[in-house]
Amino acid sequence: MHDFEPGIAPSGLFWTIPIEPGGIKVDPATGEATLRAQAVKVQDFHDILNALGIVPGPAPVPSRVSFEVHWAGHGDPVDLHDSTFGFMGHYVTGAATISFTASNDKSGTVYSSDLLGQSNVGAPAVGTEQNGVFFH
Repeated sequence: MHDFEPGIAPSGLFWTIPIEPGGIKVDPATGEATLRAQAVKVQDFHDILNALGIVPGPAPVPSRVSFEVHWAGHGDPVDLHDSTFGFMGHYVTGAATISFTASNDKSGTVYSSDLLGQSNVGAPAVGTEQNGVFFH
């Protein structure tokens, strides 16, 4: 088992890391977007229970992940407006594909997605949203 991720910050924020400038390109009008990252330093926590500190496990191993996520866009537009939670958005649907590799620094084994990436043709969407003080 492997759980490659950046861990939990002292603030409680988890599974979130900064991405290099230029690592993301988005066109909300068409719904197209690409997110890329290369050799991002993360930890291999073995499993999610160990990562969350619920069940102690082996010490995390320094690791690296690379990935590219592509949202194809050009699908149906979706508008949401939720007054109860103060949230609204305009999105464009389209298939999404991800390609990735992951390995820990103590092993020569590389885990990767299918050669052509892994796809989801269901509900992926890219767009803009407003909430909080920006909700109108």
